[in-house]
This record gives sequence, C-alpha cells and structure tokens, in this order.
Amino acid sequence: MILNFRRLREDSAAEFVLLKRQNNRCCKMKNLLIRPIGVAHNICSAHIAVKPLTCSMSSFANSDASQTSSAPALAPQASPLATLTVSGKQFERDSYTNITDGIIKHMSRKLHQQKGHPLYLIKECIKSYFYKKYIGRTGNPVFSVYDNQDPIVTTYQNFDSLLVPRNHVSRQKSDSYYLNSQYMLRAHTTAHQSDLISSGLDNFLIIGDVYRRDTVDSTHYPVFHQCDAVRLQTQHELFPEEYGLHVFEKRPDRRTDDKQAEHTVDAVRILSFQLKSTLQDLAKALFGADVEYRWVEAYFPFTHPSWELEIKHNGEWLELLGCGIMEHTIVKKAGAGDRIGWAFGLGLERVAMRVYDIPDIRLFWSTDSAFLNQFAVDDPFTPIKYKAVSVYPRCINDISFWIPPERDFSQNDFFDVVRSVGGDIIEEVSLVDQFVHPKKKLTSHCYRITYRHMERTLTKNEVNEVHVEIGRRATEMLGITVRVK
Repeated sequence: MILNFRRLREDSAAEFVLLKRQNNRCCKMKNLLIRPIGVAHNICSAHIAVKPLTCSMSSFANSDASQTSSAPALAPQASPLATLTVSGKQFERDSYTNITDGIIKHMSRKLHQQKGHPLYLIKECIKSYFYKKYIGRTGNPVFSVYDNQDPIVTTYQNFDSLLVPRNHVSRQKSDSYYLNSQYMLRAHTTAHQSDLISSGLDNFLIIGDVYRRDTVDSTHYPVFHQCDAVRLQTQHELFPEEYGLHVFEKRPDRRTDDKQAEHTVDAVRILSFQLKSTLQDLAKALFGADVEYRWVEAYFPFTHPSWELEIKHNGEWLELLGCGIMEHTIVKKAGAGDRIGWAFGLGLERVAMRVYDIPDIRLFWSTDSAFLNQFAVDDPFTPIKYKAVSVYPRCINDISFWIPPERDFSQNDFFDVVRSVGGDIIEEVSLVDQFVHPKKKLTSHCYRITYRHMERTLTKNEVNEVHVEIGRRATEMLGITVRVK
C-alpha cells in the first residue's frame, strides 16, 4: 500500500485541522468494526423437464442502517445455519442475506494484484499515468493507491455516505449481494471514498473487486473490478491569490444544472476543464492518441454536474467511465469542507476487453497458461492482442417455468441460481419467451441457457446433468414450477 498524505501547510493551524480529521476518522472506523462472533459450432439443443418441488424464499425487508451500526454479536451456542462466515468473520443471517458460496470463493482471487494478468496490466497503466500526470513539489507522485481494501462494507458506506436515495434500484436485493441488512459486498469501490477523505487524503486511486447481481452474457459477470479516483483542491491550490476568484459562494446560491449551490461558476468551470482534460489524456494513454471520444451528460447521486466519457471502438460508441464534481455534502461530512473535488470511476474489464480484444469476460478468471502467458510482460503499455487458443462448441438448452404469483420474482435471482450451479461453463442466459395463461393467470418464462467451456468440449450428458440441477435448484430456492413438455 502506498501512503502519500496531503502536504501540510507550515502553519500549525493547518496541522491541527488535519490531525482533527484523522482523529475523527479513527473514531468512525472504530464504530464500524465488525464484532467477531466466534462463432458457434455443433449447437445441440434440448428442453429438459424437471419434476417440480416447492420451497419458500425469504421476503425483502427495508433497513435503516446508520453509520455507526455494527453486526450484533451472537451467543456462542448460535446455530451454524443462523450465521455466515466470510473472510474469517461471522455475520448473522437475516432476510437480506443472499450471498452465494460461488461468490464467496471469488473474493480471494484478487485478479488485479496478480502480476501478468490483463487486469493487473490495466491497473499499472492507470497508476503510471496518474503518477506522471500529477507530481508534487518534492518530485513525488501526488496520488496514492489503495488496492487492498476489504470488499465487505456497511450499507452506510456503500449507499448512505454517497447520498444514494433510499428507493434507488441498486439497494434492492435483486441488484446487490448482502451478508445481512447491515453488511454487504461493495457494489463499487466508491464505497471507500468518504473514509479515505476523512483520513486526510486529497488525491487517491481505489482499485478492487466489486460485486453486483446482473445479467449473464459475455460482457457481464457478478464479480468485476473498478478503479475510482478522487482529487480535492483548496482555494489556494485552485486559484492563486492574484486571480481574485473564489471556490465557494459567499452565500450559497441556488443549485442549477451546471453547478451546486455552494460552488462558484468559475470554480466549476476550472475544475471541469481539469477533470475532462485528465480523462481525455487517460483514454489516449490506454487506447492510442487517435482515439475518438465524446462527453455525455449523466446523473450520479454523488457528483454534480456529472458526465460519461464515451470512446468509439470498432465503429460503435462505448461508455468508458463516469465522472463529475463531487457533491459538497459528501466532502464536508468527511471533514474536508474547505475543498472542492472531482471524481471518476471506470471498470477494468471494460477497458481490458477493448484494449486486448478479449471476447468473453469469463476469460479473466481462467487459470489456463495459454491465456495468461500472453500477458506475461514487464511493461504494462506493451501492445497485446489476445489470440484465441481454441474455440470450443457451445450447447443450448431451454428451461420454461411458471412463476409463483404470491412472490416477487427477479430475473437476477434466477441468474444467480444458474451461475451457482453451472459456474463458468455458463456463457449466456436470455429470456426468449414469456406469456400469461389466460385461465390460470400464471406467468411463464422461458430462458435459453448457452453452455460453453473455455478450455475443453462439453459433452451433452454433462450439460444435461447441470441443466436438470438448475431446474431442481430453482424450484427449491425460488418456488417456481418447471413446465413439463
């Protein structure tokens, strides 16, 4: 871990402010500690019928977790079924608990830290760019890097500290992985932003694995990797005294589409120019000097104004990252109210797939030396284009079922079941048909599951066994009724 704390001004008052922020942060982190409690080929198609079972699934419940909340300790005699052990820590299960064993196993992989892995190379490219772009007065990099933060966070860190609305879709059980109503796997590395600012940091990168329940295809995976960045500046750093300009309004003005109430128009214009020029140059560093790009206005709860940077790749515009001027409420609450800042976040897989022409996101999790050896280079900026070792045939099976009318059904719940049973031999899951029975008023879904192993040919029998188990597990966990043909 690289520590590069803010350069202090000479006067003791500035030192006192920093020490106060660090002490406040220590108090907050103490309260957040977890209490230990002990091109398709040979397409084979089939429609598998499974004898239906029934089982209940816990209902969704709302939670108002506060910043200082901690998981309640359990009695030593607590049943193992009532607890969940993740990364050596135990948590009480409740109606929010939806993390799977398959997801837990991915937590120890840390692909972004494995030298010679494509995600490691992209991380090193981004680090190198920022180290060279922002140099302090002593000649050292201004930005520090944090790539080993614990992915287990509180719901306050992941949502409330970032002003995510209570009714935002990302809070739903169908979108995030919860250990219980108070703890979850981070859905973005932005979850650590406030804590790092509170510790006295002004310029930093956060890089790590994040977890989201999502669709199943070649570009989506429930575990992926993000890089977040924050840069905060004071009045003196942004505007030399002779300019006569100010960062903050003397009296907070009204919020507009172009700025927050606290910020002056001049400050937002300068900061926006800094942010956009920094990220345009980053895109050129990653994709080449001739890359085409454009800016699109966007909305994020934690920045305003906000933008997305899109690049043209293979003739199509693709979103590269999201960014914006940090909400002053967040910055002030973290103890840096005298500063204004920008932030951005991007997905490492999204970048790597374009830079290296990697066609399937599952390849990042491959341990095949034929894949990894292609990225065994010392210079992260070495031009590399992935060469497919082999393309194995896929097998397609459909599954149809009735959805229980008394329960809320989410496609992501079914996708999780499919991934839990099939693992990385699942290439894609898509909804191909749905209808409502005119008499029974029951809703039917038909999903097409595409199976393909990345390193060998699957037999029809082993695919059918997995397919039958998916039907059985979905029936047991989701209460669906498989339609028998």
